[in-house]
Parts: sequence; structure tokens; C-alpha cells
Amino acid sequence: MPLSEHEQQLLEQMEQALYAEDPKFASQMQGAGARAAARRRVAIGVVGVVAGLALVLVGVNTTMWIGAVGFALMVAAVAFALTPPRRGKAALGTVQPDGSVRRSAPRGKPGQGGKGTKGARSAGSFMHRMEERWDRRRDSGF
Repeated sequence: MPLSEHEQQLLEQMEQALYAEDPKFASQMQGAGARAAARRRVAIGVVGVVAGLALVLVGVNTTMWIGAVGFALMVAAVAFALTPPRRGKAALGTVQPDGSVRRSAPRGKPGQGGKGTKGARSAGSFMHRMEERWDRRRDSGF
């Protein structure tokens, strides 16, 4: 029995909330779609290695350059099979009390922008907070 529109919307909100709270766990729970894509990449890699090996063998009998192209094809096919597919960067956010996800604004590169006052607690990244602590210790003479 198919889900109602309201149930589908709730399920989508739950998925977004799970991905926002723990993206690593959510990516592990993707299911058969991700496994099928990984199998497809391995199959393409195997075909590329076999084609590259054939070119290497032809290159042994004819020209060295054909063998070099075959070797390059084999290396590229193995690299393709072993690397995970690229995905777009997930939009992260915070989970609201009603279960919806509020998207966060994109941040600039770390280290950009001015530093806050030395006495104020920073809401920045971990490294930024560590740098501020280091500066405070150095200034206080400890």
C-alpha cells in the first residue's frame, strides 16, 4: 500500500533530519542503490582492465605506444573501480523541534574574517577556538 502524501513528507523530513545529525551513518544506510552503483563501477573497472591487458599484449607484438596506452587504461580502470563516486556537498542544517531541517548558510573558508575579541567565547570552528586559546595563553604569560 503506497504512503499518503503527508506520510511521504514526514518520511522525507525524517531522512533529512537523520542526514543532518549523522551524515556518516545516513550514507551507510543508503541501501541497495549505493551497492548497485558500487557493483557497476567494479564491473566497468574489470572491463577496462581486460581491455587494457589486451592492448598491452597487442603492444608487445606491434608498437610500444599501444602497450603504454593499454597500461594507462588498466591503471585508470583500477582507479575508477576503487574510488567512491563523487557526490554533491550535502546541505547541512539544524533539526528543529518539529522535525524539520533548517538549512545553514554557507560559510567562508576557515581562517577568513577577523578574530573576535580575546575575552569573548568564539562560536567558530575547533581550530579557531584552539588558536584563540593559544593566543590568550601567550598573552597572559603562562
